[in-house]
Amino acid sequence: MTKRSLAAVTPIVPRECPSWTPLHSRRCLLSCPSHRQAPVQVPTKRPGSPSAGRSPSSPARPPGCWGPCRAGPPAEEPQPRQNRIRVTARHEQLPAAGPQPLAAGGQHRAGGSLDAPGDCHPPSRPPPAEGFRLLLLQRSPHQGFMPGAHVFPGGVLDAADRSADWLGLFAPHHGPPGFGLGPAPFSRAAFPSLPHTGDSNADNTGALPEDVAFRICAVREAFEEAGVLLLRPRSSPPGPAPGPGLALEPPPGLAAWRARVRRDPRHFLRLCAHLDCTPDIWALHNWSAWLTPFSRSATRRFDTAFFLCCLREPPPVYPDLAEVVGYQWSSPSETTESFLSKEIWLAPPQFYEVRRLANFASFSDLHKFCLGRALEGLERWLPIILLTADGMVHLLPGDELYLEDSDFLENLMSTEKKTEEIMKEGKQFHRIVIHNRHLYDIHVTVQSKHKHVYPKNCVVSKSHL
Repeated sequence: MTKRSLAAVTPIVPRECPSWTPLHSRRCLLSCPSHRQAPVQVPTKRPGSPSAGRSPSSPARPPGCWGPCRAGPPAEEPQPRQNRIRVTARHEQLPAAGPQPLAAGGQHRAGGSLDAPGDCHPPSRPPPAEGFRLLLLQRSPHQGFMPGAHVFPGGVLDAADRSADWLGLFAPHHGPPGFGLGPAPFSRAAFPSLPHTGDSNADNTGALPEDVAFRICAVREAFEEAGVLLLRPRSSPPGPAPGPGLALEPPPGLAAWRARVRRDPRHFLRLCAHLDCTPDIWALHNWSAWLTPFSRSATRRFDTAFFLCCLREPPPVYPDLAEVVGYQWSSPSETTESFLSKEIWLAPPQFYEVRRLANFASFSDLHKFCLGRALEGLERWLPIILLTADGMVHLLPGDELYLEDSDFLENLMSTEKKTEEIMKEGKQFHRIVIHNRHLYDIHVTVQSKHKHVYPKNCVVSKSHL
């Protein structure tokens, strides 16, 4: 079992941006293995047994599991919905690739050149309930970890993200200890904490503070996966900007630079120096931190920091055609609808965070909220999986069944009772109920901490079961 540190950033843009129309490109839709698959049968045995209740056509992953697996053959792609912009890679087929972790610096090869936006126009769509949209990337079906899933841009922390060479680029306006970010957001409590297992990524030594290195990682990965440059000129006034940020225009030679950075993350610093910019770490707002729960089928576990980045305008997005084959800008309500209708698949943390964002009615409200809690700490959550007689529940801190016990770092909880019985017996909830691969319920009755918000209860009608 290896443990790796990840960073992810969710670009957020206003709903009324004038440049929605050109966001698409002349590209064909790719079939996604998470679309229109038969629902995963609820395990009747503990995960790890060869026949834990899965149907032959289901992916080799229990519902709600984040572990590495290979999905089945791609199914027929549903027709794109009329109320969102959906862009995917222009190739009808991707070159074959073996299982690969979501890692930076891997020997990936892009499947084609980067295309400029085309001249066709997407269908018009009604405005979403929320006043903003967020960027989701579709992972390649050939990826070993979460194939075909829709995720936030991000990836594995590399030693280059902690390099002392960054100090010269941030000087003279910013430097240790805080780089203008305020106090470090993470408090390394005894629980939860994943064991270090000798993986090179688990080395926490480096010249930069963790919150700076994680931000650099998130910015670098957004460039590698989506071609989005969250940079700002070194001549900019020091400190955070008062308003939303703005991604840098793609420079000439974008594809060549991205290929270099994918081969060696150290080239990202050289790109920033070439552009006389720094990663806009001040535009990335602390949002949450998740640890991968224990699963018998998982060989890798992740310690992931999530950031939000509010942008005045949506940047052009160029999927790398290796790890990422498509993208979409959609609101929390649109994303939820896509998930429930099996157009996309979200892992439980992404679903939870999408529903958390649904608390905000406008782009300005969300941005003000991020600024208002900039100095607050973050909760690092380790979900504990409870296997019931007919389903699975992800227990989160504060839930009455959640136990801060190190035994559950490497074990599951189980009961002979059905999920409905468990729900009727309890009162203090902070949990995600996994009915099947495309049907999650969120139950929250506890108070949030650190001036943050939790999602509202999200219970889908039983007709979906």
